Amino acid sequence: MTINEHIAHFAGLPVVAFDPQTAPEHAGAPVAWRLHVDDDQPDDAFAQLVTTWLDTVDPASVQALVVGDWGNAWDRAFPAQVLVDAAPRLTNLRAVFLGEMTFDECEISWILQPDITPLLAAYPALEVLRVRGAMSLELQAVQHAGLRELAIESGGLPASITRAIVASDLPNCAHLELWLGTEDYGRDTGVDDLAPILDGTRLPALRTLGLRNAEIADAVAAALATAAVVPRLDTVDLSLGTLGDDGATTLLDGQPLTHLRRLDLHRHYLSDEMMARLPAAWPGVDVDVTDQQEEDEHRGRYVAVGE
Repeated sequence: MTINEHIAHFAGLPVVAFDPQTAPEHAGAPVAWRLHVDDDQPDDAFAQLVTTWLDTVDPASVQALVVGDWGNAWDRAFPAQVLVDAAPRLTNLRAVFLGEMTFDECEISWILQPDITPLLAAYPALEVLRVRGAMSLELQAVQHAGLRELAIESGGLPASITRAIVASDLPNCAHLELWLGTEDYGRDTGVDDLAPILDGTRLPALRTLGLRNAEIADAVAAALATAAVVPRLDTVDLSLGTLGDDGATTLLDGQPLTHLRRLDLHRHYLSDEMMARLPAAWPGVDVDVTDQQEEDEHRGRYVAVGE
């Protein structure tokens, strides 16, 4: 699997690519604006685009922003200060997606991201933050009462990011989604780093937990089988990774999961027998076991999104 399509909706709003000529057609309409510059543009092209955008639309009407390529995203990190400086004008911004790029534009493990701590500080009312790419990504422990949804998509998630999330005070974060990835692309997050989330001592409002795209999916499943946080979740997402029968067996032998609304295991390495057993074990739960994979003769199991 590669990420080869742009999203059509973000934060419940249709995504509209910003064009100064057509932007007035969407005046007053609730949309998620997408900003993008090509790789052959000057270093300050994205900053100039933001200035044009803010001068064209009503900044106070902007609810959601999708940032595509800021120009050579593989060579320079996202210029977060541009959005920090715009905060006094973007008074109703509630959702941001940084790095919404396809595989052809920039592979996920090549996207250079900044320290996103100043961005969170500049937008205390931000409710949704999604980041694609963890190369050079930094985060300090923060206190942020506004954030409801945090997602980090990566081919390999550094433990420093996981530990910063765990150390943060996010009292209203109901949705946490971490793409753990592989060691080959920078993952050193382990199950131990997730312990304060799994034992329920952090993120008191958490209802959806996604530990996706994980080469350690079996170990994650084993931890979830006894995790104290599970009874207060309504959705668990272990999709896109290397989950096999061993991990699935620990889920079957672990604590009851019948309270869940959804258990997403799609894109897995389960046997046919296990694919039948899991939905039968938890009637009433939406158990997704689609997209069965076969182990590669040379690579074995591998995650959906790496490079």
